[in-house]
Amino acid sequence: MHINIAEASLKAAEIRTNIETIIVGKTAEINLILTALLASGHVLLEDMPGTGKTMLAKSLARSFDVIFKRIQFTPDLLPSDMTGINYYNPKTGEFTFRQGGLFTNILLADEINRATPRTQSGLLESMEEHQISVDGETYKLDEPFFVIATQNPIETQGTFPLPEAQLDRFLMRLSLGYPDSAGASEIIRRFVNDDPFRALSSVCGKRDLIETRQIVKSVHLHTDLSSYIVRLTEATRDADSVILGVSPRGSLSLARAAQAFALIKGRDYVIPEDIKTLLIPVFSHRIITRGMSDASQLLEDIAGRVPVPTEAVWKK
Repeated sequence: MHINIAEASLKAAEIRTNIETIIVGKTAEINLILTALLASGHVLLEDMPGTGKTMLAKSLARSFDVIFKRIQFTPDLLPSDMTGINYYNPKTGEFTFRQGGLFTNILLADEINRATPRTQSGLLESMEEHQISVDGETYKLDEPFFVIATQNPIETQGTFPLPEAQLDRFLMRLSLGYPDSAGASEIIRRFVNDDPFRALSSVCGKRDLIETRQIVKSVHLHTDLSSYIVRLTEATRDADSVILGVSPRGSLSLARAAQAFALIKGRDYVIPEDIKTLLIPVFSHRIITRGMSDASQLLEDIAGRVPVPTEAVWKK
């Protein structure tokens, strides 16, 4: 490795600052997206139209010296539009594979719930295994591979809600929300006469990103905190208002996210506050509740009820 945890943390701060020249007042959300990226996960951005979901994804991609592609999901989008196709080349007399939009490093899957379930499922293999299959042939995707999907929660006509199996592939579900008054004024000031996005440049190379993802795995997670994650997970299954609780995949996702979040904070070890901060973004979309029960409120109640380990020293 050419960089250590301290250097990786400084690089993450530089990336965040770069994105914040475009996205105003969303430091916490940017940190969470960087956490998902460094934890080798994917992010679902769900929010009202015009809150900056697409711009955030594009600003993140431009901050890295990697390949970025955007796929606009529509009802007529086919899986082959994403994976690619074998076409007959009359000049050579052979079939040639033409790559689709999934062959990239950072993918913006814009308005993912506008595509049919068949097309949505076409993302499953690429998100989980970082590969795609076409006509019996398997093609590895280049590393890193990171998906940011967006959807608008208020529009139901002509949309197809993501099934549980697809939601579970996202490490986090996030919402940007509206800016406060000061933030809204700052957005107008920055953008009314200019477009600062055009001047945005990369501040992190592809190799640095890959190495940082490897460093994340060395961040120490104490066994007491592993047990704490398991107890939080089990509490989601025992709640009366829950039909389906969090799976072991969710537990592992929270552990990996906590390691990445600790690195961003400049530590080589996880603390309980990291886990509590990430609980709702990582778990809320993995829970099916009864009636009008709110998953986020349920998780807040669980976080307040499950005892937090206090005796251990979290460092190695």
